[in-house]
Amino acid sequence: MEQHYLDNSSTTRPCAEAVAAVTQLMTEVYGNPSSLHTLGFAAQRALENARASVAKALSAQPGEITFTSGGTEANNLAIFGAAQARKKRGHRIVTTAIEHPSVRNPMQALEQAGFEVIFLKPDSTGHIAPESIFQAVNRDTILVSLMAVNNEVGSILPIDAARTAIDRAHAPALLHVDAVQAFGKLPLRPGRRGIDLMTISAHKIHGPKGVGALFVHHGVHIVARTLGGGQEKALRPGTEAMPLIGAFGAACDALPPLDQTREKVAALNARVRAGLSRLPGVAVNSPDDALPYVLNFSAGRVRAQTMLNFLSERGVYVSSGSACAKGARSHVLEALELAPERIDSALRVSFSRFNTEADCDALLEGLAVGLRTLATS
Repeated sequence: MEQHYLDNSSTTRPCAEAVAAVTQLMTEVYGNPSSLHTLGFAAQRALENARASVAKALSAQPGEITFTSGGTEANNLAIFGAAQARKKRGHRIVTTAIEHPSVRNPMQALEQAGFEVIFLKPDSTGHIAPESIFQAVNRDTILVSLMAVNNEVGSILPIDAARTAIDRAHAPALLHVDAVQAFGKLPLRPGRRGIDLMTISAHKIHGPKGVGALFVHHGVHIVARTLGGGQEKALRPGTEAMPLIGAFGAACDALPPLDQTREKVAALNARVRAGLSRLPGVAVNSPDDALPYVLNFSAGRVRAQTMLNFLSERGVYVSSGSACAKGARSHVLEALELAPERIDSALRVSFSRFNTEADCDALLEGLAVGLRTLATS
């Protein structure tokens, strides 16, 4: 059966370059980067080459890249590390109600620890109004954390407004951006935009699972969460996972021009949107100006898991929301205040540069059949 993979916001198929890098670093350059011998020196060179590749893809400096085990660890390190470093200068933290669980849950933990955490509400399309950020940020604010792109509906958040709000309020706040869904899709340039901390992950750009990075702007100090041997400037100690890190660098090197890929993906997104408009009872939940890589819609009267299973049997793979939610009702769509039946039937389609029109057509055909048969069964 032909496979049509449209769940790229959950994870992507590793590209050939990443797979080759893993193999080489597991079979040839397998030394510890801290070892003072030939294999160790070779591993150290591979480590720094990967760091340079990731930095280049992010428009950052290599010294600003700290490797982690993925986006979740990087988000936790940024949020807890910033709060600990700045706690003597204030107690307010500003974030949104539509963040990924790896941001949302640490924020709730900080709230329980006594910090004042403001969760900004989105509008019905998933947008965060810049005005709400300006109202929330004051001189007591020590951290502002916004995702660049929402992982469920694809809305683009006003990062630049957050930087302006911090400056206008003369707040001691660090600005953290979870860019896991934006990296490799949007030009980010964190240093030029006044972003202090930025999270990225390899497995969203056709790299391996288990590795990510935290951008820490030069001169920014946060407190480490782990103590150990001093690797990664002691911010994230532990022997580096070189096969994964090397593959991360290779995946970054393999990224095509952003505009080229976005144009292709936008055409696929438009093809699916047009097809959805012809299906009875289907409602699109993503805003018109969402990042085209993500398209969220509600599948009429068919519950999401039922339709997801039906599509999967036909070789079409989509998601019923964030993969980390494991089937729980979407807190993002609840924050958008959608009707419960619309939330319960919501599916997320997410594209990559490897998707084709055939993938879109297989999805639309499967949905059409599913709506005819499942809604009346």
